Amino acid sequence: MSDIAIKAENISKLYRLGEISTGTVSHDLNRWLAKIRGKEDPFARVGEVNDRTQKGSSNFVWSLKDINFEVRRGESVGIVGKNGAGKSTLLKLLSRVTAPTSGSIQIRGRIASLLEVGTGFHPELTGKENIYLNGTILGMRKKEIDRKLDEIIDFSGVERYIDTPVKRYSSGMYVRLAFAVAAHLEPDILIIDEVLAVGDIEFQKKCLGKMQDVSVKEGRTVLFVSHNMAAISTLCQNVILLKNGMLKFSGKTEEGLAVYMNSVDRTFSRTDLAGAIEGQDDDVLKFLDLELTQESGEGLQFVSNEEIKLTLKYRVKQRTLGLRIGCDVISREADVVLFRTFHDDAASDQRVFEPGEYASELIINANLLKEGNYVVNIVIGIHNVRWLIHDEIKVNFSINNIRGLNSNYADSRPGVIMPYIEWNTNKLVHE
Repeated sequence: MSDIAIKAENISKLYRLGEISTGTVSHDLNRWLAKIRGKEDPFARVGEVNDRTQKGSSNFVWSLKDINFEVRRGESVGIVGKNGAGKSTLLKLLSRVTAPTSGSIQIRGRIASLLEVGTGFHPELTGKENIYLNGTILGMRKKEIDRKLDEIIDFSGVERYIDTPVKRYSSGMYVRLAFAVAAHLEPDILIIDEVLAVGDIEFQKKCLGKMQDVSVKEGRTVLFVSHNMAAISTLCQNVILLKNGMLKFSGKTEEGLAVYMNSVDRTFSRTDLAGAIEGQDDDVLKFLDLELTQESGEGLQFVSNEEIKLTLKYRVKQRTLGLRIGCDVISREADVVLFRTFHDDAASDQRVFEPGEYASELIINANLLKEGNYVVNIVIGIHNVRWLIHDEIKVNFSINNIRGLNSNYADSRPGVIMPYIEWNTNKLVHE
């Protein structure tokens, strides 16, 4: 196990819903006797899979069940899965916040964890005092913390408030300081939950850069839970995929993310659009439905290198000339309309719509939209007469650049779009 930082063997975690302990002294005694005799927990046999979407028949739930994996020194591993899959529970077991019900975990090296906002901080102490407190907990000597102090404060960006009790910090300031401490006090293993989402975009990018330095340049181990697939792809060589508390995949990042993206519902719920759609009804057109889908899409989370299909369904109530069905695609970060497109852009003459139901589809090409957040705004009107729908129906969606435009590099590119453009490069022959 010389190059293995973490080894988990058949680890499981059983919880009882709704109460502390089993609810009776006799049941608690039975569990304790089984434990000291080295036998199985008698209530483990009635535990159910942790599927939060279904009502169970037992109060005992396996938050994790028979998890096995190894993490090598200097490796960055992403832990992915839907909400309730067991990701945070796994990190708490690895951080020794709680113990597994069964199985064993072997860890080589000092661990620093950032699991929740304010973890390990004392609210009455100042930011500086909490730096020394956390360093001491991690086993650092005062001289080592003194050497890193200025670097930690500078990275955190809270220098003005470093002598203020942290109970007066915002959640973003908490995370900034907590991450700066965890990353700079030289732990052998750095464990980060999705708490980084509390910080702003600039700080998130700063944290990802630091985690890359910790892993690649300093050769330390990083475990990272996030719903940001682009961040996982950029930072992690391998991923662990959990579903309902069970291990579904452990291996290379690209393959694991593909398994994850294909395991979830590929369409999105239009419940939030129901009111807006229902209200779009007049004497010319009634808007019926909208679908935004992609082969590997998860809800409204799409990948950059696959095309996205938008389908609009509507009923035309009377014979209409000049009806135009279209949409705007808007960048939420840049706050700019990237383009507007209509169904008849390639038509040579105007179409007459007879009464009836129609479906109009458009394809947003692969490798056009870069990583980011977008809005589809439906625009339907009668040319040179009036708008029927303009700003009433909007759908937010996101693009993750998992595999990169260039398969050799997972780079982030400037600009508001990321088109795939073919180049020809030839060696010039000089005589």
